[in-house]
Amino acid sequence: MTQATDTSSRTRAQIADRTLRKDPWWRAPAITATLLTIWVLYATVHVFLGRWYWVPKYHYLTPFYSPCISGSCATGSASLGTWFGKVPSIIPYALVSLPFVLGFRLTCYYYRRAYYRAFWRAPAACAVREPHKTYTGETRFPLIMQNLHRYFFFAVILISVLNTYDLTQAFRGPNGDFGLGLGTLIMLINVMLLWAYTLSCHSCRHITGGRLRHFSAHPVRYWIWTQVSKLNGRHMQLAWITLGTLMLTDLYIMLVASGAISDLRFYN
Repeated sequence: MTQATDTSSRTRAQIADRTLRKDPWWRAPAITATLLTIWVLYATVHVFLGRWYWVPKYHYLTPFYSPCISGSCATGSASLGTWFGKVPSIIPYALVSLPFVLGFRLTCYYYRRAYYRAFWRAPAACAVREPHKTYTGETRFPLIMQNLHRYFFFAVILISVLNTYDLTQAFRGPNGDFGLGLGTLIMLINVMLLWAYTLSCHSCRHITGGRLRHFSAHPVRYWIWTQVSKLNGRHMQLAWITLGTLMLTDLYIMLVASGAISDLRFYN
């Protein structure tokens, strides 16, 4: 009996059929793979495009180029100043933030599930046999790097603060006084949802309420933890919605910056 137990603990279930499911289980991972591919292609092209990211008249800066720290940045778009001279277009202007934003998204608990199933089929769906013969989880390189998620969280908090600053600048009109346009509202919605997605992170939930033995002794942290927990229940939805608002914000600013459309102004 002991030998049989030891053997079964070292091997995976042997099922001849790929799955016994009769429903279209493949639909969800296929849709996920398609949408993620479209977004990655769009973002990659625009990050390296090097133009149509800044509207000086209304102080609109796309989040894909914030902070713009290169000497190649358009006049007025470098809120943190230029850290080095002009660079070729193969180097992103927002070099300081993109690695952390990308790292945060890639290591996000929800996104791991999404692209593990959609691209690696590990597994493609519940009760569906995956093509991998062995399973090591996230204990070996490179997947062990997923444990950096909690550290990317702190960096993204700072980037969210910077996005908020960019938003405040978008409330300036052509003459420098208060102004409001459709681009301002789009940026406002995007920043609010980005904050919601960031604060709904599982790491944020652990930071606010983790390692506490008695919530009654920490009423403030307990209240914060309950609010973060409410957001955490919408983490998947926020992960997808913010991809959409990021694309919409970037696309709108690009169209205005290129002259393809004019910003709809409500005031100033």
